[in-house]
Amino acid sequence: MRLILVGPPGAGKGTQAIRLVEKYGIPQLSTGDMLRAAVAAQTPVGLKAKEVMDSGGLVSDEIVVGIIRDRIAEDDAKNGFILDGFPRTVAQAEALDEMLEAGSYKVDAVVELRVDQTKLVDRIVKRAEDAKAAGEPVRKDDDPIVFKQRLEAYNRDTAVVVPYYEKTGLLHVIDGMQSIEEVAGSIDSVLQGLDERV
Repeated sequence: MRLILVGPPGAGKGTQAIRLVEKYGIPQLSTGDMLRAAVAAQTPVGLKAKEVMDSGGLVSDEIVVGIIRDRIAEDDAKNGFILDGFPRTVAQAEALDEMLEAGSYKVDAVVELRVDQTKLVDRIVKRAEDAKAAGEPVRKDDDPIVFKQRLEAYNRDTAVVVPYYEKTGLLHVIDGMQSIEEVAGSIDSVLQGLDERV
C-alpha cells in the first residue's frame, strides 16, 4: 500500500498517519525527517543537501527525490509507505511517478484531508488561547501568525498537486472537519475499496 496524505497544516495528517502505520505496518515518510536522517548518515544525497542547507538555500527537487528514492529502497518500505509532505509540487509528483514506475510500483491512493481553512485558523487560535489560559506554553506552530504563514505556503505551493492527482483518478477527498474517529473511518473505507480491487 503506497499512500500520499495531502492537506493543510493542522488538518490532522500526522494523527491519521500514526494510526495507518500501526494498522498496515508500513512506515510514514516525512521529507523533513528523511532530510535530517540523510544529512546525519552522510549519504551522498545527504551531503549535497547539507551543503545547500548550510548556505541557507532551499533543497532542490532533485535532492529531495534522491532522498525519497534511497528511503523507499529500504526493507521496511518494501510493502508500502505513507508519504507526508511530499510531493509538494507537480514536478515532484511527476518525478515520484517515474521513480516508482522504474521499480514497477505505483501510488495506490492520494488521500486529501479537506478542511474549512477559516475554521482551522479559529481552531488553532482557540488552542493557543486555551494553552495560555492554562499557563502552558503555546506551541510555536500554534502561533496564529506562524500558522497563517504556513497555510499561505501550503495554498501557494502544495495545493497544486491536488488537481494533478485528481486527473489521474487517484485522489480521494475526506472531510477533515469530522472527528478524528470519523476521519479514520472514512480513510478506512477508501483503503478497503482498494484492497477489494486488487
